[in-house]
Amino acid sequence: MTASPSEIARAFLKAMEPLDYDRATAFVAPDCSYTNPPPIGTVVGPAGIRAVLEPFFAPTLENEFRILREAASGPVVILERLDRHRLADKWVELPVTGVFEVHGGLITYWRDYFDATTILSEWP
Repeated sequence: MTASPSEIARAFLKAMEPLDYDRATAFVAPDCSYTNPPPIGTVVGPAGIRAVLEPFFAPTLENEFRILREAASGPVVILERLDRHRLADKWVELPVTGVFEVHGGLITYWRDYFDATTILSEWP
């Protein structure tokens, strides 16, 4: 049985909670476009995604991606989340809405919407 686009997007996020980049990027197509608000911008493919996420998550001891609302239509999945990151001295929470597109069991498009100032003001 093939996983649905929603199941693929959720499995990707679940793999990112313990920062298992190898398992997480196994859900990502080689030409996946990943976009964040400025100043981060767009990267392509598993290596590009890893190059953004690894340094960003370096100070985290624990991550939790709480899915608050979900909508899906065909290959498109929209997940409203509360991303929680435990740092050495506190938890930092960031409301995020992620849009994923899944084809052939792989994420081909991922765009996160959030207020960059909110997270950058709390991040070490």
